[in-house]
Amino acid sequence: MTHFESSESTTTQPKSAQQTHPDVHVFNEQNDFELDTERYRQLAMSVIAGEGVIAVSELSVTFVSPEAITVLNEQHMGHEGPTDVLAFPIDEHSTQSPDLTDTPLMLGDVVVCPSVAADNCSTNKGSYPGHQGLLRDEIDLLVVHGVLHVLGMDHAEHQEKQRMQQRERLHLANIAEKSL
Repeated sequence: MTHFESSESTTTQPKSAQQTHPDVHVFNEQNDFELDTERYRQLAMSVIAGEGVIAVSELSVTFVSPEAITVLNEQHMGHEGPTDVLAFPIDEHSTQSPDLTDTPLMLGDVVVCPSVAADNCSTNKGSYPGHQGLLRDEIDLLVVHGVLHVLGMDHAEHQEKQRMQQRERLHLANIAEKSL
């Protein structure tokens, strides 16, 4: 995965031996849309906790331009053109057993393209309860979707797709309740 230099970053406090929450870094590498990076950090943390990850862990969420996601999509997925979200899991260790060392579990990277999300948000209106066709609703869905992929979920098979959509809806309903 390519390292992205940060133009805007939101991170949690430095890790310590007592850390029990995920360390989520959010980078905004695009200039097309103003984003609430703290909202997406909190959302990613909520999904990780909601999926039962108890290990000290790290995740990054990066917002990029259509050009940047096109390059990543072609390099890593073999698909031409831009896409809305890509997920790159890193550590394949269990997320359920706490690591007693200071070494965090590297969950991976989620890369989101707000410009593609903006193109899709009206089409996906109503795809989950509360999706009103707004860019924020679409990016919420993409961040949840990407984090679930990093945590090992997929949607290649019908049952996997149903389970993943169920988990997405649950997490999106939870954030609506928390008023992130």
